[in-house]
Amino acid sequence: MRLVLQEFLSLDGVSQGPGAPDEDTSDGFTQGGWFVPHLDEEFERLAGTWLGQADAFLFGRRTYLNFARDWPKMTEHPSAAILNGLPKYVASHTLTKADWNPTTILSGDIPAQVAELKRQPGRELQIHGSARLGQSLLAAGLIDELRLAIAPVVVGTGRRLFPDGGAPAGFRLLSNETTPGGLTILVLESTGLPEYGTYGADR
Repeated sequence: MRLVLQEFLSLDGVSQGPGAPDEDTSDGFTQGGWFVPHLDEEFERLAGTWLGQADAFLFGRRTYLNFARDWPKMTEHPSAAILNGLPKYVASHTLTKADWNPTTILSGDIPAQVAELKRQPGRELQIHGSARLGQSLLAAGLIDELRLAIAPVVVGTGRRLFPDGGAPAGFRLLSNETTPGGLTILVLESTGLPEYGTYGADR
């Protein structure tokens, strides 16, 4: 399976708490909900198309607990059958119980276990949110594709998907589009390490 990381980002790269003021207040974050004003039908359609390509999901602990709390109740949502029915994996060194079936808890050497999951047949193993997990798997060279929905807002504080000191990585743009609500959608394929060059008059 291809490992695909899907993230909501602000213009300054923040990925924390896009969906609600109380979604993730860790480290004193108070700017949650910054993504919601830019949602529209076009993005909902696109997100549904992405979900239709999944054969399994991979979450960090915090995102998993939020999804496990909300999605079993949202049975009328068009994406509910996919999210509730497909295999789910949660990477956590503290979680001992996962009731959102079918769920498997991954602990220990997470990158090695994810690499094993990628060797299984299927289309996509999707990560939704879970920025800390995404950062570690980017550093391990396991992410095959990024799908970034970038909102036209500067949050000013909060946890970023690409922090200072993160692992260098190169990508190739597969597609880009904008939605009526102002979201910029970038789909990028991993190319390994970045390429570098020098700008000069002979270019």
